[in-house]
Amino acid sequence: MTVIRLTTSGLNIGYEERLIVEDLNIAIPQGKITALVGANGSGKSTILKTMARIMSPSAGSVLLDGQSIHKQSTREVAKQLAILPQNPTAPDGLTVSELVSYGRFPYQKGFGSLNRDDRAIIKWAIEATRMEEFTDRPIDQLSGGQRQRAWIAMALAQQTDILFLDEPTTFLDMAHQLEVLELLRELNLTANRTIVMVVHDLNHASRYAHHMIAIKKGRVAGEGSPEEVMTPDILREVFSIEADIIPDPRTGVPLCLPYSLVGGPAAKSPSVAQEPVPMMAAVGN
Repeated sequence: MTVIRLTTSGLNIGYEERLIVEDLNIAIPQGKITALVGANGSGKSTILKTMARIMSPSAGSVLLDGQSIHKQSTREVAKQLAILPQNPTAPDGLTVSELVSYGRFPYQKGFGSLNRDDRAIIKWAIEATRMEEFTDRPIDQLSGGQRQRAWIAMALAQQTDILFLDEPTTFLDMAHQLEVLELLRELNLTANRTIVMVVHDLNHASRYAHHMIAIKKGRVAGEGSPEEVMTPDILREVFSIEADIIPDPRTGVPLCLPYSLVGGPAAKSPSVAQEPVPMMAAVGN
């Protein structure tokens, strides 16, 4: 039985007078990984930020356990959900342990110092993200993948059930992308974290998410399992691409192989092979 704790109801989100998201109603499965996918400018990050209480809706609500998160105190919300924004930055010289300690802020009173429980949780978060050898290393001296793991450790130190991430693999090479995604999968499996992330790569979303929500112009164009969302029709509507969907040979999940823009030459005659261009002709005299 799927448990739902986090939902949106009639959510409208905009910037000044421009409406980006209109009448959004979605449900996030508890204990699962949910991926928000869509074209650039579709409203994915805006939805994520509003669900994480960084932005306020112009209408509607985000409900956690039936209560509007925008009517709760910041400290109380921070004990229930954490967010890792896109491209976070830390002050020069800040070490990994210092960054992770910020995750304990919602639990401190006034200017109180870290207690024994706080230090134990910080140690656990660093170990969970396999950052022990970098504990005293400044953040600005780490690789991209190591920095991302440090930020995830900070979010884990908040000890929230729900973790939001806005394109966590942006600007990372393929090895570091897999490193971060495998870490998130491990956290979901071993710590039962509910993870909601904006994902740019459709095949990453299909491989690592249990639940996918396809967004087009601030509206839901498809929602469900990867098999239900990764279809030629939905990808045509959301991304304006023609694509073949095949089972991944290793995992069996849907794999997207785009071959043309909607209405492009390949879409009109995909079976017609073109004559290869001789190398010298292609290069020129």
